[in-house]
Amino acid sequence: MSNHEELTIKVKNIIEQIRPYLQADGGDISFVELTEDKVVNVELQGACGSCPFSRMTLKNGVEEAVRKALPEIKSVEALNM
Repeated sequence: MSNHEELTIKVKNIIEQIRPYLQADGGDISFVELTEDKVVNVELQGACGSCPFSRMTLKNGVEEAVRKALPEIKSVEALNM
């Protein structure tokens, strides 16, 4: 298994841990890809897709959690924002 594949699995696991918090507010998140330059692309769904606080949730919640566990990740970006 390559480093990229291992990192992808770790990112997916972190996102799975975050999902219940978003789902509690009527939203959700799905992993799309980890780019070669270590940017995580996700899609925000449900209430998170249209909420005015979705950018704050993405950066202060999701990205912070991912980067805390995996400092090599550069950022988390929502493809649908």
